[in-house]
Amino acid sequence: MANYDRTAHLKSIHEKRKANTLEKVDQAIKRLIRANKGINFNSVSEESGVSKASLYNHIDIRERIESLRHQQSKAPSQKQIKHEMNDANKDVLIEALKRKIKELEKENKELREQMKKVYAQVYTKL
Repeated sequence: MANYDRTAHLKSIHEKRKANTLEKVDQAIKRLIRANKGINFNSVSEESGVSKASLYNHIDIRERIESLRHQQSKAPSQKQIKHEMNDANKDVLIEALKRKIKELEKENKELREQMKKVYAQVYTKL
């Protein structure tokens, strides 16, 4: 036991925990990106199981989350894309819906005519 170096042992434990934390955070960020979810300290903390304080205290993790958050804030969200539908797109959509309504009205009319014929056949059998 004379050769036991407590500080070296504690340093190795600390390095292993740090590497484990980095791996958890890295995997969590990858999952969030694949799921197309927002990346911020709260979401990474919840996804990885690492405390927010640890995320803030590790400079490299902090910078990575901040840069990814900044990149996502610049990219338009799905809601913004839908709001940016211009008049031409709206006109095309309206015309397509009008065509669909006409088709359904025609089908409805044909079905009513068929029902009249069937009712007439039933009535004549009575």
